[in-house]
Amino acid sequence: MSETRIITAIDIGTTAIKVMIAESDEKGDPVYMGFGSAPAVGLRRGVVVNMEKALESITRAVEDAEMTAGVHIGSAVGGITGDHIKSLNSQGVIAISRSDNEIGERDVQKAIEAASAIAIPNDREIIHVLPQDYTIDEQSGIKNPVGMTGVRLEVEVHIVTAAVTSARNIFRSIERCEIAVDHLVLQSLASSYACISPDEEEMGVALIDIGGDLTDVAVFYDGSIRHTGVVPLGGRNVTNDITIGLRTSLEQAERLKLAHGSALTSRVDPEDMMEVTTAVGREPKQISRNVLASIIEPRMEEIFTLVQREIKKAGSTEPLAAGAVLTGGGSLLPGIIDLAEQILDMPVKIGVPGGIDEIPENEITPDRATAIGLVLYGHRHGTGAEIARGGIRGFFRKIENWISNNF
Repeated sequence: MSETRIITAIDIGTTAIKVMIAESDEKGDPVYMGFGSAPAVGLRRGVVVNMEKALESITRAVEDAEMTAGVHIGSAVGGITGDHIKSLNSQGVIAISRSDNEIGERDVQKAIEAASAIAIPNDREIIHVLPQDYTIDEQSGIKNPVGMTGVRLEVEVHIVTAAVTSARNIFRSIERCEIAVDHLVLQSLASSYACISPDEEEMGVALIDIGGDLTDVAVFYDGSIRHTGVVPLGGRNVTNDITIGLRTSLEQAERLKLAHGSALTSRVDPEDMMEVTTAVGREPKQISRNVLASIIEPRMEEIFTLVQREIKKAGSTEPLAAGAVLTGGGSLLPGIIDLAEQILDMPVKIGVPGGIDEIPENEITPDRATAIGLVLYGHRHGTGAEIARGGIRGFFRKIENWISNNF
């Protein structure tokens, strides 16, 4: 019975739970095995508001992915987002203790711990401490000081914090599905693993992940992450605006947005019509797509204006030469690149996630970027367990559950 290392990602989004399973091949590269998804019920803006319903959503997505992959998972990398996420930059300094002044891994860790020793409220906890740059004596801009010599080591780090209750509820909701949590990862950081290259991080780039209720922002330059933030608006706000503007249902508004929507009114022919079902019992109306675009554009302008404020908080003195990368389901609106370029005043492109072998082409989409990135994060930082492919009682139990839920 052969064994393999399984890497599982659980993307707990604001509108859907996405689970991706991969394995490490003989070369150590992640290879796609399966994917599952389910509507995100019991969550609001990335926060668990009903534990039982959240458990049902996560369980359905996990079972769907397990059926596709043909394995039973025991651990996973979980994603976290929400407007409770806050970030700041900090510094730590230590003296090198070795007689030959050579810097080792332990010195680096001590410097990072010194930078992490900050005062935070009791209701918050640190979920990431991300090194940016090191300085040895007077030499700055060092990315890896191990093996170098010096008397004084200084590190600059980016610290991400979350509300204790929100983070622990996400953690607990995964654990109650009988899945151990290897890492809890900020979703914008995960998406960057899938969509941003080292060259782009060096040149300067902003990752903009437009989700259902939230838009996550991460800014990189000089090869390191410099700022992370959350804008409390997303694609669902656009759908709500359409519902009110056209006096139709949420379901109809979402269909209209996906089928006929545009982020730029100027790109829509006023003569191009669409059929809209309004109040119950009334005949459908023919309405110009231009009207729909005129509802969508102001909300998208607002989102990108708030994103621009977050980018400025990164404090870069130079323009982000690589521009912005859009991911998430909200990035699929026609005209969104042109609108974003107008407001952000930088080149913009849609992020195409990569890094996992044998992934089906139809799953290489911006709305899968976080799930793919979580797998890559787990692969790089260590996760998963040696799991047998056969003889797993838990797997057959999940088959029974999946059949009962789908037939």
